[in-house]
Amino acid sequence: MQNIIWKDLDDQQQKNIFTRPVEKENFSVEGSVKDVLKKVKSEGDKALLEYTLKFDGIEINNLRVTDDVINAAEEKLTDNEKAAIQVAIANVQKFHEVQKGSDILDIETTPGITCSKLYRPIETVGLYIPGGTAPLFSSIYMMAVPAKIAGCESVILCTPPEPHPAMLYTAKLCGVDAIYRVGGAQAVAAMAYGTETIPKVDKIFGPGNEYVAKAKMLVSQDPMGASIDLPAGPSEVLVIADDTSNPSFVAADLLAQAEHDTSAQVMLVCSNVDMIQKVQAEIKEQLNVLPRKEIAAGALKNSAAVLVDSLKEAIEVSNAYAPEHLILNIATADDYIDQVKHAGSVFLGPYTPESLGDYASGTNHVLPTSGFARTFGGLSIRPFMKSMTVQRASKEGLKNIAQTVETLAEMESLHAHKNAVTVRVLDEK
Repeated sequence: MQNIIWKDLDDQQQKNIFTRPVEKENFSVEGSVKDVLKKVKSEGDKALLEYTLKFDGIEINNLRVTDDVINAAEEKLTDNEKAAIQVAIANVQKFHEVQKGSDILDIETTPGITCSKLYRPIETVGLYIPGGTAPLFSSIYMMAVPAKIAGCESVILCTPPEPHPAMLYTAKLCGVDAIYRVGGAQAVAAMAYGTETIPKVDKIFGPGNEYVAKAKMLVSQDPMGASIDLPAGPSEVLVIADDTSNPSFVAADLLAQAEHDTSAQVMLVCSNVDMIQKVQAEIKEQLNVLPRKEIAAGALKNSAAVLVDSLKEAIEVSNAYAPEHLILNIATADDYIDQVKHAGSVFLGPYTPESLGDYASGTNHVLPTSGFARTFGGLSIRPFMKSMTVQRASKEGLKNIAQTVETLAEMESLHAHKNAVTVRVLDEK
């Protein structure tokens, strides 16, 4: 973790600090993914079974996880584990449930002209959960819960073979309609185009490696493919600390994100050099006992401790970085929230670790990374829906707005548009 004095940097150097770690570019990724998409599109289940054997080293006969297997998974979890999952799901449901009911009905913009905005659920959605080194069952309820609240008719899940029992149990509790044992770009292809076993979906959600990310991008550009969720990259956190912070808390929060992946990035911003030194000492001590020590150590190489002159400047640095997670571990955190412009999710005060949002506070942990917090928000029920506008004009309403529309249409030389209004105004019936 490099040490940086903010005021000693010029504008370009400051911008460079915000550069996210980028995995070594692999020019074969797009070509390989295109081959996978093409093969799954043409050969369906046969291609999925072949790729599962090739990439996962597992030979399977059935792509869909049966109810017996799902029910048996529950017996493999302890009562404490099941209770924890249930509490987390309940809190996520509470937070997302209040996001419903936001239709805009009958706004009269001109006498006789009423406009509405209505939301309708996306009918079929597909969730992707990667395999990797951790069973990310929490991502299932972070996506399935808002999908169900939004009213999606069908919610399916794809994940690599041999899913952890907690994943199957969580999917069952969330009402996921079907679980399929297929991962990687081939899973994205299956959900985008459909196979004999896996139905085509309208929109795909979920994280994955560079092959999954590329596959999602490619199918979203194909009119016969599927829409996708928000841009996703390696996880990140920015912690603002002051002289009241507990260095042990701050170090723990930084390491919590660092253990995700060697491409993750963690940033400490503080105006107290002694605090920075104490946090770095704590990082070294806590790192030594982490089971994922090597991963966290790799992420720390991409990370920095930034010394600033004031809390005001710390907030400015954070806004420039636009972090996925922002922790305000300062004495007066509530006083600064109004100054935060760009962040996926914000955690206020010393007793609000980012882990709460990752699991069970109720907010969603599917968040924009790589600076996309400038233009994207975290997952809610809204991405599982689409909106449509409705307008209604009475005969008098049409007359009231006719001259305006006719003038605008004529200015654009779209005379048929003008005539669609004119013929109605002149109609005496």
